[in-house]
Amino acid sequence: MMIMKTLSLLTFSVVLIIMILTSILSKKPILDREKCSPFECGFDPKSSARMPFSLQFFLIAVIFLIFDIEITLLLPLIITMKITKIWSFSIISSIFIFILIMGLYHEWNQGALNWAL
Repeated sequence: MMIMKTLSLLTFSVVLIIMILTSILSKKPILDREKCSPFECGFDPKSSARMPFSLQFFLIAVIFLIFDIEITLLLPLIITMKITKIWSFSIISSIFIFILIMGLYHEWNQGALNWAL
């Protein structure tokens, strides 16, 4: 029992010494304001938080998410092709792809796909 207490105390003291040494040695002598500030997507954290946000960047992100979700909805169609009849599979996949194409046409018609002003 005494050996166990001694080993525990020794382990705790070694860990504590290592933690203190690493915290002392890892301190940088010069604290730079720019290096200590968080970096968020190219925005300057020192400026106003009410800066106008690029609408094109937002639309590109939304379109990416929409097409990413569409891919996850298309993958189960490939798996169900073996289970279902070919007629019902072709009708369901045609309707789904038609809805996707109509959404793409609507985005194009609204000007969301115009990359340059």
